[in-house]
Amino acid sequence: MAAVLRWDTVVLLALVAVALVAAGGVDGFGTSQNIRFLLLDAVAIALIALPMTLIVVTGEIDLSVASTLGLCSAVMGQLWVQGLALELIVPLAIGLGALLGAVNGVFVTAFGLPSLAVTIGTLAAYRGLAFVVLGDDAVADFPFDWTDAASSTVGGGALPWAMLLTLLLAVAFGVVLHRTPFGRSLYAMGNNAEAAAFSGIAVARRKFWLFVASGAVAGLAGVYWTLRYASARADNGEGLELAVVAAVLLGGVSIFGGRGALPGVLAAVLLLATLRNALQLADVRAETLDIVTGSLLIASVVVPNAVTLTRARLRRRRQRAVPPAPAPQVPKAQKQKE
Repeated sequence: MAAVLRWDTVVLLALVAVALVAAGGVDGFGTSQNIRFLLLDAVAIALIALPMTLIVVTGEIDLSVASTLGLCSAVMGQLWVQGLALELIVPLAIGLGALLGAVNGVFVTAFGLPSLAVTIGTLAAYRGLAFVVLGDDAVADFPFDWTDAASSTVGGGALPWAMLLTLLLAVAFGVVLHRTPFGRSLYAMGNNAEAAAFSGIAVARRKFWLFVASGAVAGLAGVYWTLRYASARADNGEGLELAVVAAVLLGGVSIFGGRGALPGVLAAVLLLATLRNALQLADVRAETLDIVTGSLLIASVVVPNAVTLTRARLRRRRQRAVPPAPAPQVPKAQKQKE
């Protein structure tokens, strides 16, 4: 019963329910081609959500990921125009993402600044740099072999290679988070960073490398985005941070840190992608899709906290309902002797 009531299990059941309803009520949803497009749309969000989960577990956040994606895409386009080979451009773009993440990490760990404020600032700065690098232009003459590989599927079916590789990367992140001392230390940091530091955990160093990983994966997502759409633009991925944060929180990761699991996050990524895809097929306006995403983001914060508060109140009521233990009775013979 406890497993059924787990939040990530609820998200998984919601995913199944939405998929079944969409398959039965939305024309074209269940086709192999549509499932392929749905999964391709989910790849970038799923990628970025992996390191974001670890960051939020520690009680921090990185809102600059979409701008990092855009800047890496813009640099990728500019380097291609300058004549560099994609074999060099791809690792350079991922390395640039890691460098941008390191900048966030330095501000958060070395200067002790709140990650929310830092990454809001770099969100704007990195996006501005993307327009400085590429302007309003778009670079779209990438080799067909590369762009085709970004959207090709396993055996010509519905599962894209990009999603399969994302799932393999998710397994690696899951092992690190749930099966290693490093991952357990992240939960300790999220519950009480000061106590974790006193216990010998290098809090600042771990947080720094998490931001580096977040930037590197955002750079990888920028490479994927550029090749999948065959277009390097400064505004690529704009607004994607909302979907990533919504997926992480909807997946059961506490915004306050110390709680959450990767399986729930992956289920939430697919739930949001499925819901969005079904609404698009049903000709729902884009503004409505944003409202749905924002509403789910609010619900992902409000509902788990409401459940926690309700459980705490019920626990206190049960404790008050239990009558106090009676005082021990002293035998009459013993009373007379006294």
